[in-house]
Amino acid sequence: MINTMIDVQGTRTLAFVGILAAFAITCIVMKLGVGILPQDQGRAFAVDGKKSAGKPRGAGFWFVLVFIAVSLLFGRMDRELIIYLLLTGAAMLTGFLDDCSMTPWGEYKKGFLDLVIAVMVAITFLNFNSNEVELILTRKALVIPPVLFGILAVILVWVSINVTNCSDGVDGLSGTLTIITLMTVYLVDLIKQSGGAFSYLILIFCVCILGYLWFNAAPSRLMMGDAGSRAMGLFISIAILKTGSPFLYIPAALVLILDGGLGLIKVSLLRFLHIHILTKVRTPLHDQARKVWEWSNTQTVFRFAIIQIMLCAIVIYIAIP
Repeated sequence: MINTMIDVQGTRTLAFVGILAAFAITCIVMKLGVGILPQDQGRAFAVDGKKSAGKPRGAGFWFVLVFIAVSLLFGRMDRELIIYLLLTGAAMLTGFLDDCSMTPWGEYKKGFLDLVIAVMVAITFLNFNSNEVELILTRKALVIPPVLFGILAVILVWVSINVTNCSDGVDGLSGTLTIITLMTVYLVDLIKQSGGAFSYLILIFCVCILGYLWFNAAPSRLMMGDAGSRAMGLFISIAILKTGSPFLYIPAALVLILDGGLGLIKVSLLRFLHIHILTKVRTPLHDQARKVWEWSNTQTVFRFAIIQIMLCAIVIYIAIP
């Protein structure tokens, strides 16, 4: 009994040290490693896009690397989690290479790479987990055929990567929303007692984002770029899948979905079906908020975050038995 208590205490101490190390190392590399990051060119069609010109971009390269390293050092790793870390690193690298490119990668190239990563996530998940889905609202379980589950998982991952990427346009916005979503998933895991070793990775990832936000708070000194936003979107989707309730993604990340997703739908319908929708609405929605509703950057971040926190509070309440 005494040995067991000592082992538990030692594990908790190690986990605590890991969390502190994740934040401290992220802050250090953000300060010292900024010199190797590419500079933003400013976005021609984004609200206040030119103000970002010249700022270091691609800081996601650093906080994702810190996340992977600290997870390997302090987390309880198994083959499944190691694969997820590798795929998170792959999503970061595809974004970082785009950030560094003098000519931005085309949408089809990035979409295809996202699809490849999404397929690998779906295959990995099905190899280590059940294809049973729990509907939190009704407390009922639903067994989905593996092939259909895999297709739906690919869609979830691809959508999460891209809506999170599209929501990255205001200092602190996508990082703050990602933390709110991930901490909601963490609390749901605690309630359901289903997170296991992956729950600790959620904490590490959130702490690494906090280290980045220390430097990204308006007025920002650097930006995460696609390297950060794509990795965050991927990790959110994996965290949602690990809850066993993938439909949880909709309420737990609704602000990200609406902010980044409406623009994707708008452009896709126009390009492929020549259907015009939301012609009087600027997308992403954070541009609508700043340009049309005349919210400041700080108001946009706080109000979007407040809405998502309220939604997540409902999710947590529903998840309680």
